[in-house]
Amino acid sequence: MSEDRRFIVQIGAGTDQHGHNNDCTNAAIKAIKNAISNNCLCGLSEICNFREPKDINRMVVHVKIGAPYPDNIDEEKVLNAIPFGEKTIEVVRGGLLAEGVMIKELGDISDQIIICNAAVTVSVKI
Repeated sequence: MSEDRRFIVQIGAGTDQHGHNNDCTNAAIKAIKNAISNNCLCGLSEICNFREPKDINRMVVHVKIGAPYPDNIDEEKVLNAIPFGEKTIEVVRGGLLAEGVMIKELGDISDQIIICNAAVTVSVKI
């Protein structure tokens, strides 16, 4: 029986300033990309002995998103921001709304800036 052990937790934030119609999907994707973009998981090969491309399937990635409108997220699109592994997502109320500028030409319906937070946990099947 395999057991999942946490390898790294990566934290990120993302914003959507215009045309979002209270949809937090783009801000959530940006938060994930922010979390994972400055990491090199070389420990997967050096410590966990991932040597073959198929070994990456032993990586389990759990994404937790804090969003001001948690019901307005396309979870499938958000998970597509994670390139590898067995993926799961949890969306909770969080993030932030900030006053911005409404530009109708960009599709804005309000002056709200949506800010989402992401915690991306990578675990390894042992």
